[in-house]
Amino acid sequence: MTTLTLGKALNRGLRNALAADDRVVLMGEDIGTLGGVFRITDGLQAEFGRERVVDSPLSEAGLIGTAVGLAYRGFRPVVEIQFDGFIYPGFDQIVAQVAKLHYRSRGAVKVPITIRVPFGGGIGAAEHHSESPEAYFAHTAGLRVVVCSNPADAHVMIQQAIASDDPVLFFEPKRRYHVKGEVDEAASLADAKPMGIATVVAPGDDVTLVTYGALVQTAKDAAVAAAEDGVSLEVIDLRSLAPVDYPTLEASLRRTGRLVIAHEAGQQGGVGAEIAASLTERCFDYLEHAPVRVTGHDIPYPPAKLEQHHLPDLDRILDGVDRVLGRANSLSGVEA
Repeated sequence: MTTLTLGKALNRGLRNALAADDRVVLMGEDIGTLGGVFRITDGLQAEFGRERVVDSPLSEAGLIGTAVGLAYRGFRPVVEIQFDGFIYPGFDQIVAQVAKLHYRSRGAVKVPITIRVPFGGGIGAAEHHSESPEAYFAHTAGLRVVVCSNPADAHVMIQQAIASDDPVLFFEPKRRYHVKGEVDEAASLADAKPMGIATVVAPGDDVTLVTYGALVQTAKDAAVAAAEDGVSLEVIDLRSLAPVDYPTLEASLRRTGRLVIAHEAGQQGGVGAEIAASLTERCFDYLEHAPVRVTGHDIPYPPAKLEQHHLPDLDRILDGVDRVLGRANSLSGVEA
């Protein structure tokens, strides 16, 4: 086992993919000489050359359009979107072309494109640098949407995404890039957990707490805090937002009877809304309380000095747990 930061684990995973398959090409703004804004591609251009690790013009639509052409010709392009809020100029290419080409061609054309997106807040960034746009893409048929939360998953899942014949939106929680964890670099990719399967990161009996990305650690902290109050939380890291691993979620909810879903994105039309509705349909007879969502507020992302009030934190998640247990609402002082 090797101790790596999440960012370095991604770097090693990208290196493995480049070494394993000559068809893999990385493209993005400043990913070559600079190694990317977050240094995720550091050293890769020097090792694999400018034709495999390409510094692109500042055009997300051009980046994704070029990736489509490369995929047509048999390559496996990996596109880096520098910041989450910069993905919107490429939105049309993603939802109108990347997501639909396989279906439109009746399976004749594969679109093995991986689009890496640093996402979420918590780094004190300027406007357009702390978005959570994952629901737009989870809504779009034809795309896989996955999120890593720790170095081990980052290392494996980026390689699985690149090896997939489906187009993959690969979301990376940017405020977790420097968090360290153990990575088994020698592990076989074939033996690794598929990227579409959720992980129970903390077993529990009283409440199912579902989340992804940066909030997985916050949820684990909430489980520790809740245990001190006699409440057993089962924390599940979704890992995949499209498709969702409903069998794992259902198995948990049928035991606990209570569901809390947390994510940084706003509540309206968010991933949590879909999961709450789907699990209510599937597990209605097992529910002891209506599902509770703990999310970012339905506002444009606030200035850096205010983001701590916007992002779900330990107290807000524990408040959601109190509500689903029918306890007094600790934030408002009223009964749930």
